[in-house]
Amino acid sequence: MTPPPRIRPAYDADERTQLVAWLEMQRAVVEWKCEGVSEKDAHRSVLPASPAMTVAGVVSHLRWVEHCWFEVMLMGGAAEGPQFDDGPEDADMLVDDVPLDQLLGEYARQYARSNEITAAHSLDQAGRHPDFRAGSANLRWILLHMIEETARHAGHLDAIRELLDGEKGYF
Repeated sequence: MTPPPRIRPAYDADERTQLVAWLEMQRAVVEWKCEGVSEKDAHRSVLPASPAMTVAGVVSHLRWVEHCWFEVMLMGGAAEGPQFDDGPEDADMLVDDVPLDQLLGEYARQYARSNEITAAHSLDQAGRHPDFRAGSANLRWILLHMIEETARHAGHLDAIRELLDGEKGYF
């Protein structure tokens, strides 16, 4: 899959276009931050207080967050995945045995699915999952949250990448 472009939306774009474009740009930054990272470095922990926060761990987490919000909370799908299991905290980030390219592919497929869901629903569409309070969030809220979540972790990837190999840059 071709990564989304790192392009900001037009200043006068409508609300949906802006929300989708800002999220797409942050997803592209995540993918950009992974370019050229060796497999060893993708799984190397550089933050002593957050050992699961590796490049690979962040990508996996973002994949599962997309699944959680769009497919489970909004669409009412089954609450499946590492964040719903009774496993260890941050289980979605524990991916030492999964190649970064595989994780990036899973992330790209998941956000493509999220894009399909977004395109098919009104921003006012309320979530459908009855078992979670957050399941009542509307699509607008979910998109804003996903922009925040993805941008926050893109920032983590900035710091991790600089600590790994000195690469830095934004946008």
